[in-house]
Amino acid sequence: MANFDPFGVIRPLGLASAPRSIYYSLPDLNIGNGMDIARLPFSIKILLESALRHCDGYQILEEDVLKLAGWQAHGDRHEIPFKPARVVLQDFTGVPALVDLAAMRDAISNLGGDPGKVNPLVPCDLVIDHSVQVDYFGKANALAMNETLEFQRNAERYAFLKWGQAAFRNLRVVPPATGIVHQVNLEYLASVVFRDNTANVCYPDSCVGTDSHTPMVNGLGVLAWGVGGIEAEAVMLDQPIYMLLPDVVGIKLIGDLPPGVTATDLVLRLTELCRQIGVVGKFVEFFGSGLSTLSVADRATISNMAPEQGATVSYFPIDAETLDYLRLTGRSDEQIALVKRYARQQGLFRDESTSAPEFSQVVEVDLAAIEPSVAGPKRPQDRIPLSRVGPSYRQMLIAPAGNQGIGLAESELNRQAAVTIRGTTETISHGAVAIAAITSCTNTSNPSVMIAAGLLAKKAAEKGLKVKNYVKTSLAPGSLVVTDYLQKSGLLPYLEQLGFYLVGYGCTTCIGNSGPLDPAVEKAILDNHLVASAVLSGNRNFEGRVHPLTKTNYLASPPLVVAFALAGSTAVDISRDPLGTGSDGQPVYLKDVWPSNREITDTIKQFVTPHIFKQRYADVFSGSPAWQQIPVAVSERYQWQADSTYIRKPPFFEGMTKITQSIAPLTDLRVLALFGDSVTTDHISPAGQIAADSPAAAYLLEHGIARNDWNSYGSRRGNDEVMSRGTFANIRIRNLLVPGGEGNLTVHHPSGDRLSFFDAAIRYKQAGTPLCILAGKEYGSGSSRDWAAKGPYLLGVKVVIAESYERIHRSNLIGMGILPLQFLAGDTVTNLQLTGNEVFSIDLSDAITSREIHVSAAAKDGSTIHFRTISRVDTAIEAQYYRDGGILRTVLKKLLQTATT
Repeated sequence: MANFDPFGVIRPLGLASAPRSIYYSLPDLNIGNGMDIARLPFSIKILLESALRHCDGYQILEEDVLKLAGWQAHGDRHEIPFKPARVVLQDFTGVPALVDLAAMRDAISNLGGDPGKVNPLVPCDLVIDHSVQVDYFGKANALAMNETLEFQRNAERYAFLKWGQAAFRNLRVVPPATGIVHQVNLEYLASVVFRDNTANVCYPDSCVGTDSHTPMVNGLGVLAWGVGGIEAEAVMLDQPIYMLLPDVVGIKLIGDLPPGVTATDLVLRLTELCRQIGVVGKFVEFFGSGLSTLSVADRATISNMAPEQGATVSYFPIDAETLDYLRLTGRSDEQIALVKRYARQQGLFRDESTSAPEFSQVVEVDLAAIEPSVAGPKRPQDRIPLSRVGPSYRQMLIAPAGNQGIGLAESELNRQAAVTIRGTTETISHGAVAIAAITSCTNTSNPSVMIAAGLLAKKAAEKGLKVKNYVKTSLAPGSLVVTDYLQKSGLLPYLEQLGFYLVGYGCTTCIGNSGPLDPAVEKAILDNHLVASAVLSGNRNFEGRVHPLTKTNYLASPPLVVAFALAGSTAVDISRDPLGTGSDGQPVYLKDVWPSNREITDTIKQFVTPHIFKQRYADVFSGSPAWQQIPVAVSERYQWQADSTYIRKPPFFEGMTKITQSIAPLTDLRVLALFGDSVTTDHISPAGQIAADSPAAAYLLEHGIARNDWNSYGSRRGNDEVMSRGTFANIRIRNLLVPGGEGNLTVHHPSGDRLSFFDAAIRYKQAGTPLCILAGKEYGSGSSRDWAAKGPYLLGVKVVIAESYERIHRSNLIGMGILPLQFLAGDTVTNLQLTGNEVFSIDLSDAITSREIHVSAAAKDGSTIHFRTISRVDTAIEAQYYRDGGILRTVLKKLLQTATT
């Protein structure tokens, strides 16, 4: 790396603690080539530095460097390669990634190669954070009981991860019950600037992660974004990410947040704004005087929700706040000095005198105009001012079913039910808060909102307020540090007094690991057809994600989660109506318990200190005694267990040869599903509960797994048999082939039988019939789930035709050899008069990149509809992935060139 310098830009860094360190100078590239590098957005500079440093005349060419250096706000969007510094994984996506690597070792051995060559070639960290569920809550021992269940349910998965940690080089595993991957990344793993001691080279920290919220560390000045597990595996194997040079939208922040307004309120407004202006596939970068008023924790809250905004990244440049956060979180003085010197010398450091870069579009946001808000009831971009939540609830209930409405009749609006829990009977109606969860790294990484929740709980408890019995309350911090400062500040007992006991350290309610409701509550909701609510401090509230029985789900700041738990309903106006009655018999309002900014700031200064970060992360990789006691057999190739229902050798490499075939036309395709707009990866590949009447449940029962041991779809991502059966199994998915219905149901053609998606796909496969999917806008939005592409691949889906795609899912489809086509502007399923009953044929050849593709659809009456689509195979390397049958096969073929025995 340091020996190849075609641009003559290697310079000594001159840092006292590392006098031999060198770096690749961006300012000198500017001088040597007459290009104004200083005008570039900071995020583009980091892409440029990576290309400059890795320029080897093979994977990264000199012309790639020049394309990046010549980025224009409205210029051509050439394909460019990017090599991130590292990869982060969580266990839901990390398990299948390691399963694929283990299967690759088998495949390369079968093709005559050396299995020992299959290793992560860049640093990788896997944080086990997605497996804990909230089975127990509202009691002092809930944490211990949930952790015990977690280890019982996931012993096989955890043993596999320990095998992977021992078998693969460059892989570190953060054990369970430690924290959420993105908060651990922010507080500990991220370095902002790397120093490679072997090569004595310094360079910016950057990463990709197998979770869509990887951009959280953008708030720290680290360029990072989420990719599917498929693409991450390629990066782990030293393949560049190939992408189109992005537009960069500049959001200028001015002013300061008003008193009583949180970073959560700000991020919900920014999410709404970004969806309005359209930032899908683009970088968002923040600038302006308002940056200096936001802490890194506030910035990280914003960056965390980049996928909800639609952006690839939401980037904040390195500045004085970055250095302060590194000090706060216990990073070493040497590391902080390195970050400061390197960033300044490279032109990557922002201060008040820094000129604004050039941007493709500029939008100004006045922080003083931000107001308290929530988002919901079904999408994170649907912001509602707090004062409108209650008053608009009834209107939302009767609005047509869809993104905003529930579709109730007027006669159904006044339904009520009595619920008796622990001897106390209370009445619930539409809008009852069944779940109130302080969860998700989006907010638990931010001491200001966590301290605010504790202070609000303290004031409410002191006034004698109590949470209704039917509300399932939970506190799931993103790291052990949060518990420390809540305990030291004396606020944790007040949260517990209101039912917010610790339930686990991991991603819980936000991903559907919310666990069961009280049986009495479940019965009341089901028997009376009530629309229940969840309020959570998370980032996702898609249908069916949080809990099957909460049809309306609202994202809110942690203090508002506590407030809604006290009110017990989202159908009341908590900005004006009382939260409850105090012990003195007087009504208590939100304003009576909301903490002042001064109270929050003083508590943070006193109790959030570097010592607790240093203490908690000193032995972060050791794990609990339960983790340490898991036995592991060290071996180069994994010993697959035929009877395992968690870890199974996937079929992705079956029948693979070294020869690449030409791309052939697709003929005689049938439609497996016809979808409308905003079908998410949650709809395609659920991560939560396994329904009792689903094909996945039938499979587990056939293998002797009792219902209480089914666990979740997310935990079983290492088993393709479960995941293929779980594809499209979301209880709220709406397949327009079955008008008026929802759930796991499609129509098999030509028989007309109504079957589950899996059963229909098996019947098609037995007949040798390839499949396609028709969809509307934003197909595949949401989490970066590789199984949302792997599942359809295993069901026999060869092509998706949609009006538009979310970035990560489009990439994942190609990564599995599924062709994404996009309707021409103005064309839709409706105006083309497609019914989904047709037989489709698609003209294809090797010339497939970003071009029009002809499609014909033969109807029952003998007529044929002809239309053209755009191939969303956007780059030459994506065409190669599609030609090979997926990215993993491409990587394996490249490994064979160097690993043949």
